[in-house]
Amino acid sequence: LQEMQSRMIKLQEQLGEEIVTGSAGGGAVTCQVTGLQQLKSISITPEAVDPNDLAMLEDLIVLAVNDGMAKAKELYAQRLSVLTGGIRIPGLM
Repeated sequence: LQEMQSRMIKLQEQLGEEIVTGSAGGGAVTCQVTGLQQLKSISITPEAVDPNDLAMLEDLIVLAVNDGMAKAKELYAQRLSVLTGGIRIPGLM
């Protein structure tokens, strides 16, 4: 059990350093999210900024962040599955 805890701590450290990219609008809005689902950055192309349609830009930001978070969650699940040998442990996934 102690070995598993040690591996879990190391896994979390690694996931904190791994970055996935979420995007929306064909790359008009992108974000970077760590494997621990922490938003690190958002990039917006100038073409995505229309002062007359801020609602669209807001929607693109939400979509990009949700995409990044989903990818981070998938990365976490993949790494955890390797650690647990495919056994699903309640509360970890």
